[in-house]
Amino acid sequence: MDGRAEAPAAGTVLNALATGRGSAFAIDRTVTAAVSLDPDAESVTGTVAEDADADTALIERCVELACEEYGDPALGGVVETESEIPMASGLKSSSAAANATVLATLSALGVADDVTLEDAALLGVRAARETGVTVTGAFDDASASMLGGLTVTNNDRDALLARDEVDWDVLVWTPPERAYSADADADRCARIAPVAELVGELALAGRYETAMTVNGFAFCAALDQPTGPAVDALPLADGVGLSGTGPSHVAVGTEDALKEVRELWNERPGTTLLTTTRTTGGRVLTT
Repeated sequence: MDGRAEAPAAGTVLNALATGRGSAFAIDRTVTAAVSLDPDAESVTGTVAEDADADTALIERCVELACEEYGDPALGGVVETESEIPMASGLKSSSAAANATVLATLSALGVADDVTLEDAALLGVRAARETGVTVTGAFDDASASMLGGLTVTNNDRDALLARDEVDWDVLVWTPPERAYSADADADRCARIAPVAELVGELALAGRYETAMTVNGFAFCAALDQPTGPAVDALPLADGVGLSGTGPSHVAVGTEDALKEVRELWNERPGTTLLTTTRTTGGRVLTT
């Protein structure tokens, strides 16, 4: 009983830590999961291809929950993920890994066509909460990754408020440091709730680029992240901001403009990636 699936990474428009409302958009880099279920296995064992010592509790719990909800809770097996994005970089690697794992498990169970993408994403959100990898549940990140496009959500209610399709070139700068969402200072983020409420209004009005820029400066201040990358990008990009709790910054706009931003960001320690938005989300892989 085998299954494979992938789900894209995402960038941030609105961080949900302040108000429980969030917004994110899928980008064209993916996490792939391979699941093999075995009725004789006593448990689920996970591995992360890029890091043999990585915490695998989230992907293991995703397999367990999918089996409990749509198959046989006694099933065990193995799950392995492989990512095109670095972990703990603010690019929603956990949500993408959870989405890919849930879909791969549903495929192994033979029920992938019977479960909506939104319900599959919610299963990954539940696993994320249960394993403590997120403060808000991250339904904004999970929905953007699973559904593709740009989503706005109420994470307190796991409700999808809006979904849109955007067509941007995307530039990502990722410094050498890592930042884990579960370690973010939620109390400090709550202090900028009035700004986050404004960002939410901008996002629901379709002013996504402005929303992500305002969000980025506010959360850089709350999370002690640098604003220099955004200042570099602002004369050129249509929007720029901190992705998640960092440390990556993401700029959107035209390819020519972002190539100029990349020259500036390349002077900083770390790596840059030029890609695009993605309107399709998670999918089962048949080969």
